Amino acid sequence: MPTRTTKPSSAIALCLASALAASATQAAADAAPESDRPIRIAINEWTGQHVTATILGKVYQSMGYEVEYVTAGAIPQFTALVEGEITVQPEIWSNLVGDAWPNALASGAMVNLGSLGLNNFEGWAYPKYMEETCPGLPDLAALVACKDQIATAETFPKGRILAYPADWGTRTIDAIAALGLPVQGIAAGSEGAMVAEIRSAFAQQRPLVLMFWSPHWVHAEFDLGWIEITPPFAAECLTDPAWGPNPDATGDCAFEQAAVDKGAWSGMSETWPAAFGVLERFALDGTDQSAMVFEIDRRGRPLEEVVDEWLAANPETWKAWLPEAG
Repeated sequence: MPTRTTKPSSAIALCLASALAASATQAAADAAPESDRPIRIAINEWTGQHVTATILGKVYQSMGYEVEYVTAGAIPQFTALVEGEITVQPEIWSNLVGDAWPNALASGAMVNLGSLGLNNFEGWAYPKYMEETCPGLPDLAALVACKDQIATAETFPKGRILAYPADWGTRTIDAIAALGLPVQGIAAGSEGAMVAEIRSAFAQQRPLVLMFWSPHWVHAEFDLGWIEITPPFAAECLTDPAWGPNPDATGDCAFEQAAVDKGAWSGMSETWPAAFGVLERFALDGTDQSAMVFEIDRRGRPLEEVVDEWLAANPETWKAWLPEAG
């Protein structure tokens, strides 16, 4: 798996590193680093996760740890985490990883350190201007009635819903089947491809429905609505075919909102106990993450520069993660 090791690369980064180091108390200095082995942090396919991973990595570096970032797919990463080849994954979206995450926990080789705190939401999004040509939106029944508007040559006579990239799971395709909809889920190539579709649709004022999420910077620039699916999610929807409107299927209800958790190789607590404690306390607000992603993806600024600015502006937040805070 590709790796990268970051080091301060600018005057801003050097000043920030000094400030971070100065803020660590003697207790933190005594506790870390407990091992000269690098802490290896997983990097997934979307910018928000890059932000989360880099914030955590820079705090670890300020404590004296060597940090490496390992590029890994949302599902394949768990093989490396279970084997200890990757140490930490600070942003695990449960809906993207199928049984890989539960199986890793059940094996005892990984531990769940709780919610990241993003205040996230996922569902089928659409440009709000579609409400003029498809009356009744955001109701799902209205979308079904307007399926020809979102059909393409690839899907006709079915409508098209742009799904997550294939290695993020099959959530859209599963929901379409469970709900018995006359639409087809087509996997996007990447997060960037999804954003490009949104931008193109708004530029041309054409219909589009896609699986998407919040927090994400696109909501600050584009007016997106969410398709309303009934009944609302309940645990029985996943197990009892008689519970929802389709007596032949489970999952025929609104999307379950994903848990976004922090995970680590189980050996981390013994190898780097102070770093493990930081991960336990680590949390990131979705609004803050979205603002950083906007700076990176929309304004083209370097990831590390944006993260450095956030750390410099929010010492009260990250200081609460350090060993003395625990």
